Amino acid sequence: MAVSAADRNNLILAAQTGDPAAIGRLLAVCQADARRYAHKHCHVSDVDDAVQESLLIISRKVKGLKAAAAFSGWLFTVIKRECRKLERMMFKTDSLDEDLAEHQLLCKTDNDLRIDLAAALESLPAHYLEVVLLRDFEELTIAEIAERLGEQVGAIKSRLHRARELVREYMIGPQASPK
Repeated sequence: MAVSAADRNNLILAAQTGDPAAIGRLLAVCQADARRYAHKHCHVSDVDDAVQESLLIISRKVKGLKAAAAFSGWLFTVIKRECRKLERMMFKTDSLDEDLAEHQLLCKTDNDLRIDLAAALESLPAHYLEVVLLRDFEELTIAEIAERLGEQVGAIKSRLHRARELVREYMIGPQASPK
């Protein structure tokens, strides 16, 4: 839904007055930009949630926007914040967990690490193992993997990220071999 810059500014100003029709139209106008931006900053599986939550925030807080010209920057900031929030919720990590994980791995011998890594890789579902092997052992690019598997680049990135998270969880989890 293309609108001129002047029409968009008028729409923002009308939305700031609380006009429900203007708010609805503004959200419809900016949804495509929001989705495009979210695809760059979110995991593929989080795009819809990030866009929906961001547009909800925009609709509630548009009245407080100081200048209509700042709308686009504000929209992208809200989306990026939602993407980060969803990522934190998905992986629930904090710096203390990272320090503990690093300490656990440093305390293991090289042989124990090799055994744990092999076991972690064996524990992966086949579709995760496949992307890890193609990326980390055959050293293919994400685009090459996507082409070989006939999948979208975003799906491969997401799958690789999840596979690495599963390996990480296995390596620092209670089932890993003792020191």
